[in-house]
Amino acid sequence: MDAINPELPPAAIEPPARPPRVWKFWGTALWGLVIFAAMFLGQLAVIIYYVIKQGGPLSATGITHVVADGVTIALSVMAGLPMVLLALWVAIRPTRISFADYLGLRWTSWRNVVVSVIALVVVIGGWDMVSRAAGRNVLPGFMGDVLKSAQAEGALWLLVLAFAVAAPIWEELFARGWLYRGWSESRLGPYGAILLSALVWTMMHLQYDWYFLCEVLSIGLLFGYLRFRTGSVWLTIVLHGLNNLAATIQTWWLTG
Repeated sequence: MDAINPELPPAAIEPPARPPRVWKFWGTALWGLVIFAAMFLGQLAVIIYYVIKQGGPLSATGITHVVADGVTIALSVMAGLPMVLLALWVAIRPTRISFADYLGLRWTSWRNVVVSVIALVVVIGGWDMVSRAAGRNVLPGFMGDVLKSAQAEGALWLLVLAFAVAAPIWEELFARGWLYRGWSESRLGPYGAILLSALVWTMMHLQYDWYFLCEVLSIGLLFGYLRFRTGSVWLTIVLHGLNNLAATIQTWWLTG
């Protein structure tokens, strides 16, 4: 009789909560374009600001002149980080999965860290040996010019911060975090996701020639495999940062 008593109405039946949902192949790809566009706009805004500040024309010539400056490059790389974080947050929120869980932001064992560092050293060392044997320069040419420009302006520390901290964070969150997570749970599976995310990451480095692009691809495959085996994107962020820091120090040493 309580059910028809106006003083004791029946308890409301709440609909079941929607289960968490991971974006699959096309959702990951389309949102990936949005995330990349956000990063690009953040970097472009810094470049346009410096073009206007220096009184140059908003043309390909004016932008090329500004991009050769080490400080501009450092700030544009750093500007990409908050834009990627914002876009990732927007893309992940509808999945009802936490930001950290979706992107694999968990730590791993120190044993995995040591083994991964050794693997990275072997890969990089192998490419350097082939470069020297073939009489090639072990460093991309533009890196030396950018570093010298930043050093001349007393902003070498800013360039190191951009290359060894900001870039590794947003690149790994995008490639091994976002792309790998969605594609690995599609028909591609983990190994297809490792390959495709590494290819996308390689295409983000078209400032290099074909040889260095092959090296970038091999590093991307290694990072993807480590992401698969350990489930940790923090690991690939650390490895990426160490690699970029070592490359910056090597460039500074060899270019004097």
